Amino acid sequence: MTISYGAAGALAQHTDTVTPALPASTSAGQLAILQVVSGHLLDSVPSTPSGWTLVGSFSGGGGSFALNAGPRRLTLFVRVLVGGDATPTTAIPSGSSGSLIGARIVTLSRSAGTGWRWAASFGEDTTSGTGFSAAGSTALTWAAGDFGVLAYAWNTQTASTTARAVTASGITFNTATSHLGDAITSGNGGRLTMADSSATAGSGTQAPTITSTLSAAATGVAGILRVREAGAGLTATAQSVFPPRNLVSATGLTGDDTVTATLYRKAGTSLTAVRAASGINVTGQSALLRVDAEQPFGVSLNYVAVLTDLYGQQWTVTSAAITSTVTSDVISDAVQGTGAPVFIENWDDKKRTREATQFNINGRLVVQGKKRSAAQATITVSTDTDDDGDALQDVLDNATEGVVLIRKQQTLPGVDGWLALLDDDEKRNWQTPYRAWDLDTVETEAWPDVLEAAGFTLQDIANNFSTLQDIANFFPGTLLDIALYDFGP
Repeated sequence: MTISYGAAGALAQHTDTVTPALPASTSAGQLAILQVVSGHLLDSVPSTPSGWTLVGSFSGGGGSFALNAGPRRLTLFVRVLVGGDATPTTAIPSGSSGSLIGARIVTLSRSAGTGWRWAASFGEDTTSGTGFSAAGSTALTWAAGDFGVLAYAWNTQTASTTARAVTASGITFNTATSHLGDAITSGNGGRLTMADSSATAGSGTQAPTITSTLSAAATGVAGILRVREAGAGLTATAQSVFPPRNLVSATGLTGDDTVTATLYRKAGTSLTAVRAASGINVTGQSALLRVDAEQPFGVSLNYVAVLTDLYGQQWTVTSAAITSTVTSDVISDAVQGTGAPVFIENWDDKKRTREATQFNINGRLVVQGKKRSAAQATITVSTDTDDDGDALQDVLDNATEGVVLIRKQQTLPGVDGWLALLDDDEKRNWQTPYRAWDLDTVETEAWPDVLEAAGFTLQDIANNFSTLQDIANFFPGTLLDIALYDFGP
């Protein structure tokens, strides 16, 4: 896995607004970094260009804002290129004496991973001189292979540099490669400089220090954008069981500093949180696995993981498409993992009631009522075999919180949903295994999210293995291998 420097666009500078050009050769999937150096009496943060993400902004250097003196602001934006990307525009307020803004775009490429992860730390040096050192105010996690973009903003236009570098306790970095060194001559002036350096050894959470040697005395700020190839991925696997269920697995979380994860089912543009997978604390965990036993049937869908890292940044990864199919309608209990194939014979009526009191006031009828109720219905379903009838009996006997999930063979709005059971009437046919059931129900919400959907059980393992050694021989890796295994027939 390798991150490499690509190319740089031309410097754009002005007193308040710039539109820096993208490098001449870019491609979809590259990470574009927009470095902005600015100065203003109000010390304003430059505006975020459309489609770009603000990584961070830091002002420093001490003194009063003046020609080649006082504070300058360093701001970093990023964008994952998609192809045909528009040129960005960023600005500070106009009309300020001596205001300035200069910007350049550089690109990075990666050889592996599922995306990009980044974090930044900034610091300042307020002592005017040729030896520049800015201690980062934020500790970053480091690992071998991390790529560092070293960005500098000085208040002196003529201060060219050598020996650009980054250090962090316990981390080894290679010799920095210099890329940009631009004089900003607009307004009170400044200088934009950039280099890169990669971590070659060591790991840990440390605040970096960014240094360089200047050709003329100056003060200013510096920052490092730590860039990493994302390792997190999301897979959805259909388990060979009935009722159908999908195993949703987000992996590679620790390498991306992920601390919170939420898994969603995405059908069309609609996102629905997977059971017991909302805002889960995954700090220190390499994976998050959940069973989705409430997915619609006959519909192509994806799963989406929204991941938040320890710096508060959010990332999204998406699984490949998956479609669950069945040969009948289904009544199930996702929490217990039980279910039965049925045929919905009749559901013509959905009755809703509204408690109301009617008053006759001088011949005028006044009605005072409460909110309209949830729909009530008597649903007739049937089973064709003794096994299916017994399976339905089991679901009705042990329904979690008295609630079941009903789904059409081909998902149908107005049918698929959760029902609270009032009573049921089973009608037998003494010549065949056929049974008909009248279910008195009320439409309700799903089970509470704290109730996790059942996946494999200890009985599944017992049915497949005789001894603990058999299990160890079959799963030589980790417990995650057992969780990912399909124990279906």
